[in-house]
Amino acid sequence: MSLTVDIKLREQLLATARAMSTAGLNTGTAGNVSVRIDGGMLITPSGMPPGACTPDDMVIVAGDGSVRGRLAPSSEWRFHHDLYARRPEAGAILHAHAPFATALACQRIEIPPFHYMIARFGGNAVHCARYATFGTQALSDNILAAMEGRSACLMANHGMLVFGRDLDNALDLAIEFETLCEQYWRTRQIGEPVLLSDDEMAEVVERFRWYGKPRAK
Repeated sequence: MSLTVDIKLREQLLATARAMSTAGLNTGTAGNVSVRIDGGMLITPSGMPPGACTPDDMVIVAGDGSVRGRLAPSSEWRFHHDLYARRPEAGAILHAHAPFATALACQRIEIPPFHYMIARFGGNAVHCARYATFGTQALSDNILAAMEGRSACLMANHGMLVFGRDLDNALDLAIEFETLCEQYWRTRQIGEPVLLSDDEMAEVVERFRWYGKPRAK
């Protein structure tokens, strides 16, 4: 199967990867980002810092897992591939080793409903996926389980993962999520936070079904 990608999408993917570093979500070669295309995905390459990449370095991975490009895709391409297959609403996926998210992930804890904005990611808590070696099918399987009904998760002893409807949305959500992780971390320095109830969170989750969406005509 022949897959082609417009140069503007390659440029946008690279710009998003660079913006992750500017926003403090990543340093060096850590993390990766992808965008869905017809028949597969476009993803950042393995082991290259965004500042050293060109748009042509972005890698196509077809729906069957085959690779198109001169460079290898990110070592984490598998969970991107599997998430696109499982979650049709995912238009772009972002993985980062953001400081506060990673600190919480290394404690292997989920983020409870200490703040109503947790509902932004689809539920009353953000789960932490069980640990598995990076790049493995086991890690992908663990992430799929943690992301069930949600658009974000922590990855034990690793980092964070979010998806959005497109690259801009995924980046915005990643920054929001890292901010929540920092707020939770800081709150725990004072003591255990007072959590919202299931009923209170259910109401917020319902409100987020239309939050940020175009008004029906």
